[in-house]
Amino acid sequence: MSDEPSEREARYDLAYSADRDRGILTPSDREFLIGRKSDYTEHSKKQKRNRIRRRLRNAILDFTLLFEHLEDRDRETVFNPDDDARDAYTQGITDMLAFLHLGTMGYYTPFKDMLAQGVNEAEQELAGSDYRMVTVDFNVEPVGQIDVDEVIDKLEFGDFEEITDEELRAFIRLLTESDEFSATSMRSEMKEQMHSFIEKVNAAAEQRDQRVEELND
Repeated sequence: MSDEPSEREARYDLAYSADRDRGILTPSDREFLIGRKSDYTEHSKKQKRNRIRRRLRNAILDFTLLFEHLEDRDRETVFNPDDDARDAYTQGITDMLAFLHLGTMGYYTPFKDMLAQGVNEAEQELAGSDYRMVTVDFNVEPVGQIDVDEVIDKLEFGDFEEITDEELRAFIRLLTESDEFSATSMRSEMKEQMHSFIEKVNAAAEQRDQRVEELND
């Protein structure tokens, strides 16, 4: 295996750090999963995977205790990382959700039902009452083929509100995969335009509030 870090490792070096404190995984577990240490026998690999599974199952059960008994200030501290670690933590939360979505496929309780129940429990905790009830919508819709000409026409004529989320995601993906796309140049150009964009957004908000005041007079 190459000693060169993968693109993912380089981007999220905190998660892949060899000397990071123990979490669900021990440092040895991480080295095993990443493949940095490969001098395991088939028997020791089996034992390692079994220990990881046991700890993961117990970690899932621990979340009941964390949700019910961890003090608010401790939870808030966990989810308030330093600026230089924010991207790694954000990716960790995203990957945690992805792991749960994959792991519960075929589970006897659908992921969307557990997600809805979890959000409801959190809302009730915030409200301090089980009379706080919310509706949670979660749907997985695959992005299919889009009409590129139609999307281009909408962009050309400024019909942005007519662009669907599906078209937007697919179009951005196609754009970034084109030979003409340059993240560096786009970053600088968009930063230059953002100041003007924010001014227009703020002006529109002020005009809207003024118009509301006039209508209420």
